[in-house]
Amino acid sequence: MKNRSELREIIMKVLYQVDILKESNVDYDLHELIKEQLEVQNDFVMDSLKVILDKEKEIESLADKYLIDWQVSRLNKVDKAILFLGIYELLYTNTPSIVAINEALELSKKYCDEKFTKMLNGVLDNIYHSEDVHE
Repeated sequence: MKNRSELREIIMKVLYQVDILKESNVDYDLHELIKEQLEVQNDFVMDSLKVILDKEKEIESLADKYLIDWQVSRLNKVDKAILFLGIYELLYTNTPSIVAINEALELSKKYCDEKFTKMLNGVLDNIYHSEDVHE
């Protein structure tokens, strides 16, 4: 059984795959993409991905609002996936804000450069302080 941090990493990887497939106009089955990463169905992963993909435009708009001198469209796909996961957890889950931010930062430390990690921290912190975040 995977822990929540490992499940978040799977969510990030599936978001990355979905982004590539969408950009290439390739149809995909979300269940199949998850199954490639996870041998046992997991509601946390499926529910998270469904909401992130369903609210993708809202999340992107919010990200663009808080990315200073930058836009989501300029981010690489891994950075974008981590940012979207962090925003999703802050706004649409009962995950404590500090946990949501720290989990996103840990993923960025593993997969991204230091510059993005700092930017991610600033964006998520600003969203936390400025938006209606569930606590």
